[in-house]
Amino acid sequence: MQILTILSALLLSGSALAIRATYDNTYDNPHGSMNSVACSNGENGLVGRFPTFHDVPNFPYIGGASAIEGWNSPQCGSCWRISYKDKSIYVTAIDFAGDGFNLSQEALDDLTGNNAVKLVIAKDGRYSSKSCKLLRTTSMDL
Repeated sequence: MQILTILSALLLSGSALAIRATYDNTYDNPHGSMNSVACSNGENGLVGRFPTFHDVPNFPYIGGASAIEGWNSPQCGSCWRISYKDKSIYVTAIDFAGDGFNLSQEALDDLTGNNAVKLVIAKDGRYSSKSCKLLRTTSMDL
């Protein structure tokens, strides 16, 4: 498992916040089991709808988010827009990340123009589930 830290050094404009992000190749595996992440089962679990990572509609744009505090979080399946320079991607949160985000390498490479291994400044914001191609919306959606 490779992990890269993307540290935020500046407060970015708008309502978006500067973030720390990492990548973990675990989330690149299309056959990865939803049972292996914090959003597995329970009332807010995703395994019933998405048994494997590939089943998430916007795979491989998945990963962990600090908004998910642990198992069965109400933030499971939340959608986030993460931006770097003039590029933005939408990510579905399926796991706990500690501080910031922990994404698939493919998602982070897409965001940074294949430069996931370099230090960058990114920003994030919460978005509607529809932005992540999820049909169900919740009261948590903005």
